[in-house]
Amino acid sequence: MAKPSEKLAESLEVLHALQEQDVVAIRSKDLTRAHRERLLQNGFLQEVIKGWYIPSRPDETAGESTAWYTSFWQFSATYLQQRFGMDWCLSPEQSLSLHAENWTVPRQLLARSHKGHNNVTALPHDTSLLDVQAAIPDKKEIEDINGLRLYSLPAALIACAPGYFRNNPTDMRAALSMVRDASEVLDQLLEGGHSTIAGRLAGAFRNIGRDRIANEIIDTMRTAGYDIRENDPFETRVPLILPARAESPYVNRIRLMWQEMREPIIDRFPAAPGLPTDINAYLKRVEDIYVTDAYHSLSIEGYRVSPELIERMRSGTWNPDEDENDREYRNALAARGYWQAYQVVRKSIDKVLDGNNPGAVVDDDHRTWYREMFAPGVTAGLLRPADLAGYRNGPVFIRRSMHVPPSREAVRDAMPALFDLLRDEEDPAVRVILGHFIFVYMHPYMDGNGRMGRFLMNVMLAGGGYPWTVVPVEERDDYMAALEAASVEQNIVPFTEFLARLVDTGMQGKPAPGLPPSK
Repeated sequence: MAKPSEKLAESLEVLHALQEQDVVAIRSKDLTRAHRERLLQNGFLQEVIKGWYIPSRPDETAGESTAWYTSFWQFSATYLQQRFGMDWCLSPEQSLSLHAENWTVPRQLLARSHKGHNNVTALPHDTSLLDVQAAIPDKKEIEDINGLRLYSLPAALIACAPGYFRNNPTDMRAALSMVRDASEVLDQLLEGGHSTIAGRLAGAFRNIGRDRIANEIIDTMRTAGYDIRENDPFETRVPLILPARAESPYVNRIRLMWQEMREPIIDRFPAAPGLPTDINAYLKRVEDIYVTDAYHSLSIEGYRVSPELIERMRSGTWNPDEDENDREYRNALAARGYWQAYQVVRKSIDKVLDGNNPGAVVDDDHRTWYREMFAPGVTAGLLRPADLAGYRNGPVFIRRSMHVPPSREAVRDAMPALFDLLRDEEDPAVRVILGHFIFVYMHPYMDGNGRMGRFLMNVMLAGGGYPWTVVPVEERDDYMAALEAASVEQNIVPFTEFLARLVDTGMQGKPAPGLPPSK
C-alpha cells in the first residue's frame, strides 16, 4: 500500500502537469476526487467557487489573498470562456484600464454577453464578477489580451461612460495618449453618428495636449454635417505634454501619476533643510544607524535577523562553510548582502552631498546596489550569476496586493522614464516620495524591491538634507497599506503623511533589540 507521502506526490505530479499547460483555473473534472481532496487538504489547492479551484501554497496563512490576486485575471478569462464561449467581452471601462496597463485587481469585474444573466458571482477576498446581458462589439472591435476579450481601444473610448474620465483620469489620459491619429476613432464616430461623444473626445484630447487630433475630430464631424460641441470630460488639466510615441502606456502612466501626485506631496511633506555643510558628520550618522536600519529593513521583508548576525556580516567574521547547514543560512546571506549594498549606497549619498543630481546618481548606481545585495547568494550557489544581470525577465507579484506590476517589457521602457523624472524634479520631497513609490510600483527586480526602494528613498532624502530614515518593522502594516492606497487608488496622501511623520519627528527607527539607540 502506498504511503500518504507517496499518494501526495502522485497528486502533486498531476497538478504540476496542469500547471505545465498554463492551467490556472482548475475545474473539478480536471482532477479525480482523490487527487482534488488530497491537494485541498494539504494546501496545494484552493477553492474559488463551487467546482473551480486555483493552485496555492501550503505555507500561506489562513485568509491569505496572494494566491487569488495572482490568479485573478487568468482565472477570470478561463471562467468567462467556459461560461460564454466567444460571446463575451469586458466592459469598455475595464477594457480601457487594461489597455492603459492598469492590471490592478478590481473589486468587481464587469463582463457583457448576450447570454448574461445580470448575475453577481461572489469571488474570494471581497471581489466579484458581474455578467450583464448586453450587446458586445463586432468581432473586428474586440481584442484578445492574455485570454481576456476587450473592446478595442477606439471602441472603448467611444463606448465608455463620461464619468470614467473624472473618476479614473490617469487611466483615461494614458489610454488617450495611445491614439496616434484621429482616423483611429473617426470612422466609428462617423458611422455611428456620435456627435456628443465626438465633442467629448475632442475635449479629452485637447486636455492632454493633442490639439491636432481634437481639431481634426471637430472639423471632420462638422464637414459631415454634424452639430458638434467640444466638451472637456476631465475635472482638471495636467501641465504635461505626453509624447505621441511612448514605448509603453506605462511610461505615460507614471508621468501622469507624477504630475497628479506632486501637489499633495508638497503640501504635506516637511520643507527640505538643504544640503548639510558638514558632509562627514552626515555620513557618520548614516554609518551609526546601519545596524538599526538593517534590522528593520530586513525584518520588513520577512527575514529573521539579530544584531549579532548583522554585526558578524559587518565585521566580516561570517564563514559560509560554517553556516551552510545553519537554519539561518539564508538570513545570513541576506544580512551580508545588505551590508555590501549599504556600503555602495553610502558612496551614492556622498556623491549627492557633493552636489551631484540625485536622480542621475541613482540612475548610475542602483544596479550596483542590486548586484551587491545578492552577490552572497551567487557565491553560495543559491542564485545564478545571470540573476544579477539586470531587470527581471518574468512576471512578479506583490504579496497580498491587488496591484499587478507591469510586464518585463514595460519595465525596460518605464525605468528610464522614472530616472528622467527624478533627474528633472526640483522639489526634494517629491523625489523622496515618488522615487520610492514608483520604484516599488514597477517592481523591476524579481526580489529585493522593497529594500532597493528604501535605499532609493534615503538617497533622495540626502539630496534634500533630510536625515537617513528607517521604516520601523513595527509599522509594517501601515507602511504597506499606504503603498497599497497609492498603487490601487492612486492616493498618495497616506504614504506621504506616513513618511512625513517619520522624518518630521526625527523617528529614525527603534534600535534593534539589544542595542542602544542610534547616535
